[in-house]
Amino acid sequence: MTKIAIYPGSFDPVTMGHVDVLKRALKIFDKVIVVVGENPNKKYLFSVEERKAMVESATEGLNVEIDHFSGLLVDFTKKKNATAIIRGLRAVSDFDYEFQAALMNRKLDNTIETIFIMTRGMYCYLSSSVVKEVASLGGDLKDLVSMNVAEELKKKFKK
Repeated sequence: MTKIAIYPGSFDPVTMGHVDVLKRALKIFDKVIVVVGENPNKKYLFSVEERKAMVESATEGLNVEIDHFSGLLVDFTKKKNATAIIRGLRAVSDFDYEFQAALMNRKLDNTIETIFIMTRGMYCYLSSSVVKEVASLGGDLKDLVSMNVAEELKKKFKK
């Protein structure tokens, strides 16, 4: 039986920290589906299609599927026959939110597990918000995002 996990996020944009968590999840699961979320309460820099394309370029060569969803994550997870949700944690501040979300997901469907993967120390400061701020100010994006993502950020902020 193939072990499938869902790795959801806004990925606006996808960072090297996201890719690191994904690579480590692939050591545990046979297949990981990276899912770009659509939350009507969030304002995104990139469209869903742009975010999916950036995730595809940043994960080239990895055994992943890229998709998107809106609605309940547990419903999407069941639809994809996955048994786990992957969440990356950078700091204690992430844990509070992620713990509540995991408990709610368990209440909605107790057959789906949430797996927390701690970020490596070199990425604990890294977030999509920080990357966007650095990009908007013309800073160096090396080691923060893949080359393709850096190019997309530069294009966005030239406008």
